[in-house]
Amino acid sequence: MLSTLEKAITSNGLVAAFALVGFIILISGFISRKLTFGRMHGSAIAILIGLALAYWGGIYSGGQKGLADVSLFAGIGLMGGAMMRDFAIVATAFEVRPDEARKAGLIGIVSLLLGTLVPFVVGAALAYYFGYRDAVSMTTIGAGAVTYIVGPVTGAAIGASSDVMALSIATGVVKAIMVMIGTPIVAKFLGLRTPRSAMVFGGLAGTVSGVSAGLAATDRRLVPYGALVATFHTGLGCFLGPSVLYFVTKAIMA
Repeated sequence: MLSTLEKAITSNGLVAAFALVGFIILISGFISRKLTFGRMHGSAIAILIGLALAYWGGIYSGGQKGLADVSLFAGIGLMGGAMMRDFAIVATAFEVRPDEARKAGLIGIVSLLLGTLVPFVVGAALAYYFGYRDAVSMTTIGAGAVTYIVGPVTGAAIGASSDVMALSIATGVVKAIMVMIGTPIVAKFLGLRTPRSAMVFGGLAGTVSGVSAGLAATDRRLVPYGALVATFHTGLGCFLGPSVLYFVTKAIMA
């Protein structure tokens, strides 16, 4: 029976991946309700479980793709790929009301720019503090602080090493986890009650996964608005990272 089940899972990898993720979300929701009393959203717990499973998968298989390197969970590689990720991000925009989105106006643009530049400066400064003194490494790690997608894209464009690009991804992941855990805690202080405030927050935070999970724990009706502005960080960061930000960092370090 077990061999039949294993064969069925291996032959239907994507279906098995959806089932596994659904089970993790179910468990995460239970932990959120019973152990944290809703203070930590289930999405944040699910991501922590996912990171732990990815680490175990890498150790167990000796591969580079985490849990997807284990043949039984190979479908995770497809489900977690760029196609499904981008589809999920785009899907959030369908709940946005255009009349509410227009209210962000100039402050939304300013928050988007600040949310790109401030994390970059902090990330580059931390890279310098930990001994990465060349412009390529500082720019790559700084770009990772914008989002974990911008980091490797920028690094690949300016010739960063794989180790530095890995650090940039880790920086972005840590930021996303901090945002998703911290948002419900500071929501009242920040006044996250309206679509406009959610868009400004999304622009400043700049991580789609972190903003989406954090706002879901605060008020799920705000998720599309925060994600709408946060989504632009990837494009803006990928444009500024290998060009303006790199040349400015290079000029300063020279």
